[in-house]
Amino acid sequence: MKAVSHSIDRVVVTFDEPNLVANAGLLLVGTLVVRLELERLVNSMVRLAGRVGGARPGRKVLTLVHAMVAGASHIDHADVLRSGGTERVLPHRVMAPSTLGTFLRTFTFGHVRQLEAVVGEVLRRAWSLGAGPGSARLVIDVDSTICEVEGKQKQGAAFGYTRVLGYHPILASRAETGEVLHARMRKGSANTARGARRFLDELIARVRRAGAAGEIVVRVDSGFWSNDTIAALGRLDVRFTMAVRTNTTGVAEAIAAIDPEDWRAIDYTPDGEAQVAECTYKGRRLIVRRTRLTDRRQARLWPDWRHFGFLTDLDGDAVEVDAFHRQHAVVELDIRDLKEGAGLEHVPSGNFQANSAWLQCALLAHNLVRWTATMGQPAAGEQRVVARTIRHQLIALPGRFVNHAGTPTLRGPLNWPWRQWFARRLTALRAIQPVPG
Repeated sequence: MKAVSHSIDRVVVTFDEPNLVANAGLLLVGTLVVRLELERLVNSMVRLAGRVGGARPGRKVLTLVHAMVAGASHIDHADVLRSGGTERVLPHRVMAPSTLGTFLRTFTFGHVRQLEAVVGEVLRRAWSLGAGPGSARLVIDVDSTICEVEGKQKQGAAFGYTRVLGYHPILASRAETGEVLHARMRKGSANTARGARRFLDELIARVRRAGAAGEIVVRVDSGFWSNDTIAALGRLDVRFTMAVRTNTTGVAEAIAAIDPEDWRAIDYTPDGEAQVAECTYKGRRLIVRRTRLTDRRQARLWPDWRHFGFLTDLDGDAVEVDAFHRQHAVVELDIRDLKEGAGLEHVPSGNFQANSAWLQCALLAHNLVRWTATMGQPAAGEQRVVARTIRHQLIALPGRFVNHAGTPTLRGPLNWPWRQWFARRLTALRAIQPVPG
C-alpha cells in the first residue's frame, strides 16, 4: 500500500495537450446533426436578427445542445467543448458561455415558438430517415414535471401543488423509443391540466406532419382528466387511456356497483394481489384495478382494497388494456433522462423565456442522443437505452485527434469496452443520406 501511494504521488499533471478530445463521442452526434442540416435549419427559422446576441443562432443553439449531450446542466459547462481538440469533432464553431447567456436572454415568446417549430421540423426530418413509426401505431405519453429552482429571482417560478419552488413544464414522449415529441415550459403555479388542450392540438399536428400515419394512442394520468380533454382527443381522432380519481363520488359509486364475480386476478407483486374489472362511467368504458397486501402483519393495518381506474375508448380484454395503461410509467424514464445530469437538472436563467428556450435545446439534445443510438438499422439491444448509459458508453469517450498520413484520425483508448458499438453506430450514421430541406 505504501509503494502504491508513493507511485501515485509521483504523477505530475499538466493541462497542455491541444489534441485531446474530452467527449470524442460527440463525433456521432455531430454526424447526425450534419445529416439533419440542423444549423442551417435554426438559422432559417429562428429570426433574431437585429437583437443583441441574436446573430447566427444556429451555432449557438448547437453549442448548447452538444454541451447538454455531453452532460451539461449549466451554461458555463459549454466551456468543455472549447477544451483541447474537442471542437474538431463538431460541425460548427463553439460559442463562449457568456455569449450563450446573452443569446438566451434575447428570446421572446414568439422566438421560443420559432425554436419549438425547429424541434418539430427536426422530428419530421429524423422520422423521414427511418426513425418514425410510419403506419404503425404510435403511443404517446403526456405528463408534467417539476423543475426545482433555488432563490426567488427566477421569473415565473412559484410553489405548486408539490410545495416545491420551480417551473411546471408539460411534455409528451414516444413510448417505444423515449423521444420527447413536444414540451412547453409553464410557470410553477400552473396546475397539471393548464394548457393541455392546446398542447394536444399542437402535439398531434406535429406528429402527423412528421409522418405518423397510423393509429395514435395518448396515455395520461388523472391530472389531465376532464371532459374538455376527452373532447379534444375525440376531435383529433386520437384513442386514449386516462386515469381518474377514484375517490370522486360518481366514480366511487360506479366501482361499488361492479359485481364481485366480475373481478379477475392478475399477476402482481409477491406481497400483494390485484384484480381487474370494468364498468361504465357516464357512458364511457371504465377499467378498474384493485390491489391489497397479502402479508398478514401488514394486512392488519391496510386490510381494504385500493382502487385505480382509467377511462378508455380502446377495445380489447380489460386485463390487457390495464397492462397497456400501466406502461404509461415509462414517461418517467424520459423525464429522468432530461433531468439526470443534463439539460433540465438546472434551469439557468432568471428570464422565463430564456428558460423556455433552454427547454427546447434540452429536447433537441435528448432526441439526438436517442437517435444517435438507434438510427440506421440498430442492432438488437440498442433500443430504449437510458441516456446516461449512452452518454457513458458512446459520448464520454476520451480521444486524441491526430493527422495520420494526411488523414484526420481520432484515436480512442485501447480496449475501450464499447468500441464495437461506437464503430457500428458511426458507420450507420455516415451511411444516412442528408435529408432534403
